[in-house]
Amino acid sequence: MIDLKLLQKDFDTMSAKLMRKGVNASLLKDLKTKSEALKVAKQNFETLQALQNSMSKEFGIYKREGKDIGELKAKVDANKIEITKVLDIQRQKQEELESMAMAIPNVPDDTVPDGEDDNDNIELNKVLIPKEFSFTPKEHWELAEENGWIDFERGVKLATSRFSVSFGMGAKLERALINFMLNFNAARGFEEVSVPSLVNRTALEGTGQLPKFEDDLYKMQGQELFLIPTAEVPLTNIYQDEILASNELPKKMTAYTSCFRKEAGAAGRDTRGMIRQHQFHKVELVVLCKPDESEVIFKDMVSCASDILTALKLPHRIVNLCTGDLGFSAAHTTDIEVWLPGQNQYREISSISNTREFQARRAKIRYKDGKKNLFLNTLNGSSLAVGRTLLAIMENYQNEDGSIDIPEVLKPYLGR
Repeated sequence: MIDLKLLQKDFDTMSAKLMRKGVNASLLKDLKTKSEALKVAKQNFETLQALQNSMSKEFGIYKREGKDIGELKAKVDANKIEITKVLDIQRQKQEELESMAMAIPNVPDDTVPDGEDDNDNIELNKVLIPKEFSFTPKEHWELAEENGWIDFERGVKLATSRFSVSFGMGAKLERALINFMLNFNAARGFEEVSVPSLVNRTALEGTGQLPKFEDDLYKMQGQELFLIPTAEVPLTNIYQDEILASNELPKKMTAYTSCFRKEAGAAGRDTRGMIRQHQFHKVELVVLCKPDESEVIFKDMVSCASDILTALKLPHRIVNLCTGDLGFSAAHTTDIEVWLPGQNQYREISSISNTREFQARRAKIRYKDGKKNLFLNTLNGSSLAVGRTLLAIMENYQNEDGSIDIPEVLKPYLGR
């Protein structure tokens, strides 16, 4: 959640930053109205409380001097009733403001470039040079069918569109990639964690998926439980409503999970193959840290994901996202896009974000700094999307006869 105190203190600056991220001006106007209403309610309470304190002192003087306290007592009692009323109004205004603020995205960092969509993202650098083929490279769904690795039609038969079934070497490579990524991340200092695939509403509110994106989630009928859209949700919320000791930080975690999302891209786009599936496998990185550590850790996370692709000898590029392509909870994001020769373009395979204090405020995750309890920073990133890594291997390691070579670093995981 955005810092409501900062919003009340400097509304114009905060609203200007939020408008860079596409927040509607009328929504900001309503937010300001609710913010000012809360400010007035707090001032009314403070005024009545000051009067109460003053009358209480006067009450003591009257008693010591033997004066009649009847009239003063009536004023004190009447003021107490008014304080109760004003406190109720203050709580109501606070709840209204917080409810609206839950639908407001994070404030983008000043360093995030302005832009409308992914066309305005900025390429930072390329890693590895794409291979030149002596033949026209095929797309991954052709290769998957030819080699019997992935069956898209049977996925539809078992569920619906955008589900698939992996067979033989396709299934083994998925498992090999998961283990390789987890081991790679562990060597970089990330603790492996196994988390539930179902989480409650509070957890999803904590990381920002709710209330805004409820229609994109798979919900259990008759229960307030949802299938996770990413391991970021359970990993971050492990420490929900806790105060961590300063020496416990940073908390660096990695986890493999299946992920589930109803919304899988615009109609007609990437409906074929494994680019956008309703169920997919992913290895995630999540870090909880002090604010002054987060930028160094952010760069380490980008390097970690990039180095996995380098180890797999998959060409990729690093991209800085503009304001129009930035996610709801992110203050800034770097994407990694892998080269797909069959499509003749780079496609996203990892997204690493620093949310600053945004998720920590929502999930009430703090750390103790001396006598103060402060909100920490949370970061998350894909390391990596398993299905997209598999299809990148298919397209980059294909041969003219349709066969597919195996990356050297994965061979020990295959037992062959």
